[in-house]
Amino acid sequence: MIQKERLISLFKRLVEIDNPSRGERKICDSIIQVLKENQIVPKEDDSAEKIGGTAGNLYAYIEGSLDLPPILFSAHMDTVEPSCGKKALISQEGIITSEGATVLGADNISGISVILEALSALKESGLPHRPIEILFDVSEETYCTGISNFNFTNIRSKEGYVLDLDGPVGRAAYQAPSILSFRAEFHGKATHAAFSPEDGIHGIKAAAKAISRIECGKVNNTIVNIGTITGGIADNIVPDSCTITGEVRSFSHKDASRQLLIIERAVKRGAEEFGATWDFTSNTLCIAYCVAPEQLVAKRFKNVCASLGLQPRLEQTFGGSVNNHFVLHGMNGIVIAPGMNSCHSLNEYTTVEELERAANLTLSLMLSKE
Repeated sequence: MIQKERLISLFKRLVEIDNPSRGERKICDSIIQVLKENQIVPKEDDSAEKIGGTAGNLYAYIEGSLDLPPILFSAHMDTVEPSCGKKALISQEGIITSEGATVLGADNISGISVILEALSALKESGLPHRPIEILFDVSEETYCTGISNFNFTNIRSKEGYVLDLDGPVGRAAYQAPSILSFRAEFHGKATHAAFSPEDGIHGIKAAAKAISRIECGKVNNTIVNIGTITGGIADNIVPDSCTITGEVRSFSHKDASRQLLIIERAVKRGAEEFGATWDFTSNTLCIAYCVAPEQLVAKRFKNVCASLGLQPRLEQTFGGSVNNHFVLHGMNGIVIAPGMNSCHSLNEYTTVEELERAANLTLSLMLSKE
């Protein structure tokens, strides 16, 4: 029932719309148009004004004819940079890439496209199905800023599928980490580096001492990274300030929080050794979850894969997604691959075959009576 040519045409059209985080207005309007063509009237929330964006999260409830609980399907509307001026090139072998100067945007246009094509095929088939909920969120790539402002009381589903995982169709993630960000500011004293260096307090050296004590990479059950360091204004001035930022990820929220305390202590010691003062702030970007593979939402996925001749692979992922927020609000969800590879790079690609597989998988999940 999936129309391959229509699916690929839709994917290509959506990919070539500029859709940076907080700038999803045009792609949101295009999605609304497709939904309305299928007699689905979505609601857009007020997240745009809350996050300084151009579009809000897009939600729709589709009545079903089967007396079964609803299931939610979700994908995000934004793309990592460079996200403007994208163009999809399709090789004779069916491999779809960008021209090379931008990402392709399959993350997450592939998810959007296969959901919309599945809905079109569902309407054309006239087959009975359960109620379906659709949610396309904004600014997911900025640590789920859009979904953080969504009113979850609108959601009726207790199960959901987030189409936002790289790798072959059939891959799914049942576990994802907590992600905590941190920012440490070191405040010293500026003096002339040549005439009176002894009177200064070197903010960058204080930060460097702290960094030397912060173990990065895999640390016990966590991942630690320092991502940026900024400070100083001129080569002949003892810098009075320096700022470092980073993140901690762990499948255990408790372990992530414990590691953050270790980092804060390192910041304190580094500052004190040089007589500097410091400020340390952190932010919980998402909270870890684990949906047991024995749960119905995962078993349904595995059964549908088997019916389509796909090899299901349920795995852990160290990437966050809107599913962290869904599970936090009481829904059992897994993240599934909609046909996207080498995401967040200029080498990103998908294939015609994988998009078609993903659309058939999504449609089959919508039609499932489990």
